Formats: sequence, C-alpha cells, structure tokens
Amino acid sequence: MKIKLVSLLLIAAITPAVALADSMKGLEIAKERKARDIGWNDSTATVTMILRNSQGEQSIRKMRTMSLEVKEDGDKGLTIFDEPGDVRGSAFLTYSHIKDADDQWLYLPALKRVKRIASKNKSGPFMGSEFSYEDLSSFEIEKYQFMYIKDESLEGIDCYLVEQTPVDSNSGYKRELIWLDKVEYRPMRIEYYDRKNSLLKVLTLTDYTLYQNKYWRAHTLDMVNKQSGKSTELKTENIRFNTGLQDRDFHQNVLTRLH
Repeated sequence: MKIKLVSLLLIAAITPAVALADSMKGLEIAKERKARDIGWNDSTATVTMILRNSQGEQSIRKMRTMSLEVKEDGDKGLTIFDEPGDVRGSAFLTYSHIKDADDQWLYLPALKRVKRIASKNKSGPFMGSEFSYEDLSSFEIEKYQFMYIKDESLEGIDCYLVEQTPVDSNSGYKRELIWLDKVEYRPMRIEYYDRKNSLLKVLTLTDYTLYQNKYWRAHTLDMVNKQSGKSTELKTENIRFNTGLQDRDFHQNVLTRLH
C-alpha cells in the first residue's frame, strides 16, 4: 500500500512538470513559426475558390487578395471577388490584432453597404465557404495557448504536432491540432474542434513554394467539413511581394469604391 501511495505521489509531482515543459516547447515552436514569416512587407495574389457540397457538386469563384504586414500588430488583408456575376464587387477587409479582437468588414454590392462582422459572429462561414471569418486572420501567438503533443510523420514528412487553444471566448473552436514540418515550420494540416470538442474541419495545405529565399506559401488549401461533408478549396496563383501597397489601400472607404 505504501509503495502504491509513493508511486501516486511521484506521478502527481511529475505530471505538472511535464505539462509545463510541453507547454513551453509548444510555445517555442509557435514562436519559430512566426519568426520565419516576418519581413515580407506586402503581397498580392489571385485565388480560385472551389465550393463543393456533400454530393460533390461544385461552384467556382475568382478573387484577388492583398495583404499588408503591420509592425507590432496583426496583418491587414483585403479580398475582392471578381467572378461570377452574383458576387462580383463583394469585398472583405480584415485588420488582425495581436491581443484585441480583430476588426472585419464585408461589403456586398446588392446591399450597397458595409457590414461590420461582430466578434461573436467570427465563427460564421465566409461567403458560404467552409472557411470562417476567424480562419482568415493572420497567425498571432498571443491568441493561443500552446501544447507540444509529439513528433509525428505526416505523408512521410517529419512534423511537430502542436495543440493550440484559442484564448478568445468568441472563437468557434475549442482547440486546434496543427502539424508543422520540423525543417521549415510550415503548417501541413490543421484539425479544428468545435466547442463541444468534436472534430469539425480539417485543413490540408499543399503545393508550397519558396519566395525570396525565405517565405513559404501554400498554393492549395483544402478545408473539409467533417460534419457536413462540404468542402472549400483555395488555389492561389500569381503571388507577388513588395508591390508598394500602403496603409491607405486598406482603409474602410476602399470597400465601397471597388465596384
């Protein structure tokens, strides 16, 4: 009985120390991931969005994206829809923040007004896709708590498996599991768990290309909703960096002048 009690006490003493070490390692991995994607200034790209329902039927949208790196805060992003006609002129503007809730606005030409996305609605679907509004924010370390889970091979690539837990109570996710390759710290797969801790969506990132000898970008993002059977694929082309974009290009009044 004494031996069993001693064993239980040892386990109780060791467990918090192991959890702390795994938390610190998870944070260090996240910091390295962030550090490898700093200094790109601005970028533009063209994106094809392919929406598929549970029967495999699909619809296609064409859009342009612009991004601006902001020092000591989250990035700014602007997405403009060009095709098909029923979404042409629609635009989405986001100001990601390190600690505060992101600022996001959606302009729909049919309504002829700019709609602000409330924090409590960030988990809603973006333009009917399987990406939510919060999925479109830049990755900021302060928005999560991290836990290193283990090393794991994914499609033959050695990865770190890290759990990240959103600190925002308005997040649609209880937790996320992310596989980062151990060489370049690129996200290869992300599993999103809903507030009930059930697997909701899986994002697979492929077709990575290296730009300016430093910045990796995935040209294909495939988000699959495991609960509905729907999916959205984003195929990115024509990525360009340092195009001269400035803060004024991301002002709210730009939204109503795009069409």
